[in-house]
Amino acid sequence: MSAISAAERNRLEQKFPEVFKTSFLKRHGLIIGLAATALYLVFCWFFFNVGPALSNGKWDRASIYVQDWYSWRAQPRLRFGEDGLVSAQWSSRGQYPANAEIDWLTPHADGSMTAVFDGEANRLDITTAQVDVWVDGTAYPVTITEDGAFAPDNVPDSIVQDRNKVWVHYGFEGQAEIRGNQVAVQRRFFGWANFLYDPRSPLWGNDLFSTIGLAFSPDQVVEGKPNVQLIWEQWLGNQAWQHGDILTKLFQTLVMAFVGTLLATLFAFPLAFFAARNIVQNRPANWFMKRFFDFIRSVDMLIWALFFTRGFGPGPIPGIAAIFLTDTGALGKVYAEALENVDDKQREGMKSVGASPVSVNRYGVVPQVLPVFVSQSLYFWESNTRSATVIGAVGAGGIGLKLLETMGTNSDWDKVAYMVLLILFVVFLFDNISTAIRQRLIGPAAH
Repeated sequence: MSAISAAERNRLEQKFPEVFKTSFLKRHGLIIGLAATALYLVFCWFFFNVGPALSNGKWDRASIYVQDWYSWRAQPRLRFGEDGLVSAQWSSRGQYPANAEIDWLTPHADGSMTAVFDGEANRLDITTAQVDVWVDGTAYPVTITEDGAFAPDNVPDSIVQDRNKVWVHYGFEGQAEIRGNQVAVQRRFFGWANFLYDPRSPLWGNDLFSTIGLAFSPDQVVEGKPNVQLIWEQWLGNQAWQHGDILTKLFQTLVMAFVGTLLATLFAFPLAFFAARNIVQNRPANWFMKRFFDFIRSVDMLIWALFFTRGFGPGPIPGIAAIFLTDTGALGKVYAEALENVDDKQREGMKSVGASPVSVNRYGVVPQVLPVFVSQSLYFWESNTRSATVIGAVGAGGIGLKLLETMGTNSDWDKVAYMVLLILFVVFLFDNISTAIRQRLIGPAAH
C-alpha cells in the first residue's frame, strides 16, 4: 500500500480534524492512568505500613488456624499427681467418652503414660520425674523438677527450651508443652471429631456408612424408638457441634433476608411512582422522594443494624429493619429509574380512551416494569442472604452471631468452617434459584 501525498494528508486533516488532532489526554490517557495507579499503590504501601505488617505477621499461627478448619485436636492435660501417677484431664469439649480406651494415649500399671504422635518412633513416655521425648527413634530425656522442665543439650529443632518449660513439635501430628506439673498434649487428626454424635450418644462411634445401615436395620438401638428417629434426634442434639442450634440460626438468617427484602419491595414499589418525573409531574414531590431514597440507602446496612440493636435488643427484628430500610432506598431508586424509561406509547393509548390515572399506571406502566422490579428484588434477596450473616454478627441474630461467638472461643475453628460451608451452600443455592427465576421473567440477559 503506497503512502498518501502531503496534499492528500492536509485535505484529510482539514476534513477530519478530530481524527488527526486528538487531545493530549486521549493520546496519553492510558499511560497517565497506569502511572497514577502505580503511584497510588506505592503511596498506600508506605502509608499503611504494608511491608512491616507482612513481616511481623504471625504466619505460624495462621497456618495452625487453617489446619484447625479441616482437622481436630485432642487436648488432654496429663497432670502429675503427688502419688507418682500421671492422669489425663480433658477439656469441656471432650472428644471421648469417660473411661474410653484411646489407641494413641496409653496408661501403664506403674502410673506412667505414653502419648504416641507418629508411630512408636515419635512419642512421649511420661512419668512424674522424667519425660522421654522420642524423635525419629531417638530418646531425649526431659527432667522434671519443682522449678520446671529442662531438656538436655544437643536436641533437635523440634524440641525447644522456653525458660522453665519445653515445647515438642511433631508437625501436623501435634505438639506438647512439658512443664513441672503437667504435660499439655495437642494431638491432631484429619477430619471433624464427633461430627455426627457426641460422646454421650448411644450412637457414638458410628460413621456415615454405619449410620445409613442403622437407618435400614430392623434391630432397634433403643427399644421402642425407630432408628431413623433416634439418628435424627441424636444428630440434632449433638452437644459438641450443636447442629440443631446452628440450623435454627441459619433459618433465622434466611427469614431476615426474605422478610426484609419483601417489606422493602412492598414499600419501594408505590413510593417509586412519586419519584418518577414522568409519572408524578410534581418537581418538589419528585425531589423529596429521591432525596429520601438517597438518605436511607446512604446509611450502611451495618449501621442501621447497630442502631436497631440498641433499640430492640439482639435478635432478628433489628436485622429485618436494617435490610428493610437500606433496600427500600436502593430499590426505590432503581424502580424510579425504570419508571422514567418506560415506553410512553402505552400510557398515551390508555389516556386516549379516557382511562383514569390509576388505570393508566396499572395497565400502561406496571406490565412494562414488573419483570424488572421482580428481577431486582430477587437480586437483592440473593444479596441479602449474605448481608444478613454480616449484620447478624453485630447482634442482629442469626448464624452471623453464632459464627462470631464460635470464633471468640479461638478453639472451635472446625465449627467455624462448618458454618462457613453452610453459608456458602445456602448462598449458592439461592443464587441459582434467583437466577433461574430472573431468566424466566426477562430472559437469559438477566444472568
